[in-house]
Amino acid sequence: MTALAGKVAVITGASRGIGKGIALALGEQGATVYVTGRTLATDGQALPGSLEETVAAVAARGGRAIAVQLDITSDGQLAALFDRIEKEQGRLDILVNNAMAIPDEMTERKGFWEKSLDNWAIFDTGVRAAYVAAHHAAKLMVRQNSGLIVALSGYVGVTYTYDVIFGTTKTATDRMARDMAIELKPHGVASVSLWQGFTYTERAVKNLEAVPGMAAQLNSAAGSSPEFPGRVIAALAADPALMARSGGTFINAELAREYGVTDIDGREIVSLREERGAPLWHPV
Repeated sequence: MTALAGKVAVITGASRGIGKGIALALGEQGATVYVTGRTLATDGQALPGSLEETVAAVAARGGRAIAVQLDITSDGQLAALFDRIEKEQGRLDILVNNAMAIPDEMTERKGFWEKSLDNWAIFDTGVRAAYVAAHHAAKLMVRQNSGLIVALSGYVGVTYTYDVIFGTTKTATDRMARDMAIELKPHGVASVSLWQGFTYTERAVKNLEAVPGMAAQLNSAAGSSPEFPGRVIAALAADPALMARSGGTFINAELAREYGVTDIDGREIVSLREERGAPLWHPV
């Protein structure tokens, strides 16, 4: 019997990258995983990956994933997703808010006043859409007096990284997870924010290969696979003392050490607390 057998999960932004990695980890542990994203099938995309490929990869490990193509900024499409889950499964145990727009301009070394205001999409997807998804998920979880809402964040929540909107989004993510935990606590539902360090996603690898002198970082011991945060989330979701962590912001590398979780190659991922900063929020 796998640790998450009988559990139902939703992962946003799961056509590739960290979202796909989380789907693989949770599916492998027995959860039925609904994966959302804009790319249903690979068709001339700039980056590899699609929901159909994620579903197939989960199935190859003996798990079950269900693809739901949607626009994360559409309130109506999000509402329909959770209505569907209620009808098909009758419950929801895990929501992972992973999706976030990443404009190419975000990593450019320019002042915020020189960048397009359209880049506010980072906040719309990373905070507002996450709030809407949690709004619908909480209704199901509160009714069953159990559940886990996970927000994906990072050291950028306290340390300047790339640009203004990115940092603002992740700081808000941490605070939102903490305040949700306060309101959810009487109902047995947990809310946490997890800090992930550098991850070798398809986009990150492409960027490193394209920048002169950066390819050497592809073998850096500081980075992790996209599945690493999923392994941490799986351990967290299976923890009988989960509610004791609700409201906290945690560094994935540190939680992994507590749970005895390693990356897919057996490595123990290193915490960058000393170099990049510590979380602000503790369990409520």
